[in-house]
Amino acid sequence: MRLAYLAALITWMPLAAPAFEVEEQLRYSAPDERSVLRVISTADRAAFEPIIEAFQRSSPSVTVEYTITGTTDLMQAIGTDGAVFDLAISSAMDLQTKLANDGFARSYAGADLDGLPEWASWRDQVFAFTQEPAVLVISTADFPPGSAPQTRDDLIAILRADPERFRGRVGTYDIRRSGFGYLMATQDSRNSGAFWRLMEVMGRLETKLYCCSGAMIQDVAEGELALAYNVLGSYARAQAAQIDGFEIVEFDDFVNVMLRTALIPSTAQNEVDARRFIDFLIAFRNRPDLVDASGLPAISTNALQTNSALRPIRFGPGLLVFLDQLRRSNFLRNWESSVVQN
Repeated sequence: MRLAYLAALITWMPLAAPAFEVEEQLRYSAPDERSVLRVISTADRAAFEPIIEAFQRSSPSVTVEYTITGTTDLMQAIGTDGAVFDLAISSAMDLQTKLANDGFARSYAGADLDGLPEWASWRDQVFAFTQEPAVLVISTADFPPGSAPQTRDDLIAILRADPERFRGRVGTYDIRRSGFGYLMATQDSRNSGAFWRLMEVMGRLETKLYCCSGAMIQDVAEGELALAYNVLGSYARAQAAQIDGFEIVEFDDFVNVMLRTALIPSTAQNEVDARRFIDFLIAFRNRPDLVDASGLPAISTNALQTNSALRPIRFGPGLLVFLDQLRRSNFLRNWESSVVQN
């Protein structure tokens, strides 16, 4: 049951004009406030609010200040601006890994990792609590039942066969602005030679570029787009429960699976509650009620075993390869020459 005081005391926080871009700031006030936990996150309010509320039921004296921003802005806030936050939660696990690797995260060796797969944490600093696929979202008006592409090669063939049908009606991330989009693109390029062929085809079709999944999903549902590529599957499924007009496709060739992660920034002032929140997130896989309420899929080895196409992105030095300045510059230049053909 939702705590009444939360409904009454969630208030807009005044913006402090930080250098990084802020999408939304919220304060979840505790009735008997004894401490404040400052969280910076890329998770939408609708997805993360049930988790905050559940945490406060177990820690009712902790007020949570929740700042929502983009993946690259979170990286800037912690890694460049030195912004003061106690917890950083992001869907760009490569950027989170880099923050830890560059000394911007504190270790938490006491985290209760019992039952969590070995690949779901890194160096006692970065902790995963969800596994979320990147999917294709298609308009049901443009794709009759049974006509959805099942692989990237299928998608390429469909786009090439009828370019006028899809011109200006294909969407994907602007990977120059989106850390999550960049992560998915680089992982695609590592897994399949079809990636660059697909980017060239999409570029010739005047593909529309987006900052975030929500806008892409909405445009597909409304018929503005025929399809959107590399959309965050958890957000698509949450929207599918509320609006019609689109279908979610997980490719048969492979599906990149992102791990949403949390870390304690080196600037943290409330490390005690930050550790409590990390323990709470690690136990997320044991809370089906929160999984349902948030729409975020929990870590599950069973799901991976039943679908061999799912490929979780692994922590490690390999995630940092495409964050090298020269490597990133070259990748973006090749991507722009393929996708931004004007």
